[in-house]
Amino acid sequence: MKRIDIYNFSKKAFGKFLAIAALFVVAVAGLVGCGDTEYTSYKGPDYILFSDTLYVLPVVDDEEYHEIPVVATNACDYDRTVAVEIIDAGSNAVEGRHYSLESNSITIKAGELVGNLRLRGYHSNIDVYDSIGVKLHLIVPEDVEWELYGTEANVVLKKACRFDINAFTGYCLVTSTFIINYMPSIDMRLVESVVDTTAENTIIIKDYFFDGYDARIRFSTSDINNPLIEMDEQDFGPTSEAFGTLYGDGMIKMYQPTAYTSYYSSCEKFILQYMTLYVPGMAAGYNTVGTFVNAVEWISDDEAEKLKREGY
Repeated sequence: MKRIDIYNFSKKAFGKFLAIAALFVVAVAGLVGCGDTEYTSYKGPDYILFSDTLYVLPVVDDEEYHEIPVVATNACDYDRTVAVEIIDAGSNAVEGRHYSLESNSITIKAGELVGNLRLRGYHSNIDVYDSIGVKLHLIVPEDVEWELYGTEANVVLKKACRFDINAFTGYCLVTSTFIINYMPSIDMRLVESVVDTTAENTIIIKDYFFDGYDARIRFSTSDINNPLIEMDEQDFGPTSEAFGTLYGDGMIKMYQPTAYTSYYSSCEKFILQYMTLYVPGMAAGYNTVGTFVNAVEWISDDEAEKLKREGY
C-alpha cells in the first residue's frame, strides 16, 4: 500500500506561495486602474501570474472541472485574455487521455483581478498509484511578467474516490507491527466492521486485536486531499492475554499519536493507522508498550470465506 507524498511543498515553493498570497491581498485591498479608470491605494507594477506554483487536483470522475486561478495585481477597465501552453518537458500526463483543458486561454474581465483556467482529469484513465502531472506556462507580454516569480505552474493529477462509509464495513484483514512483535502465532486477523450508528462517519471494528475488544475509528471527510482517520482513547485488550500476566490495572489502552499521520483510501478500501499503547496503573516510564502501525484492508465475502477455510 504505497502512498505517493504530493502534499509537502518545498521551502522555496512555500515561500513563493506566501509572497504571492500577500501580493494578492494587497491588490484586492486597493485597486488601481490600467487604463483611464482610477482606483486607490496599490500603486505597484501591473503583473499577471498563476496564484500558486503547485496545484493538487483530486480526480473523482471524468466530468468535473477544476479551476486554476490566474491573478493580476491591478484591475483594468477592459478584458485581458492571455494564453496557456503545456510544457512537454515537464509533463508526463497526456492531454486527451489523462486530462483536458476547457480552453487554452484565460480572460480576466474588466474591473476584476482573477481569471480561471479550467482543467478536468479522467478518473478512469488514472491509476491510484500514478504520479502524473502537467506543467503550465502562462504566455503574457513581457511588461506584465514578474521575473521574480515567473510564469509557470505544476498541476498534479491525483486519482480520488468519494467517501462512502459502507465501503469500510464487512470483512477486513488486520496486519500490524503489534502482531509481529506480540502475536507470533498468527500473521493477521480476519475481523468484521459495522457502521457506528451513534457517531457520524465512524465504524466499529469488532474484535480488533482481541475477542471482545472493539475499535471505534472516525473518518475525516472535509478535505478529499487529506483523507485522515481519528481514534479516541479506548480499551485495546487485557494485559493477561497480550503478555501472559497482569500488569498495572490489567488493561491496555490505545490512542492515536499526533506525531504520525493515519489515513484511509476510499479507492482501495483500506486504512493505515498508528496507535500508541500504554498500561494505566504502572509507574511513569514503564507504562508505555510502544507505538505500532496497523493496516486494515476490506475484502469481499468470497475472499473472507476462503480465508476461513484456511483457518483464519
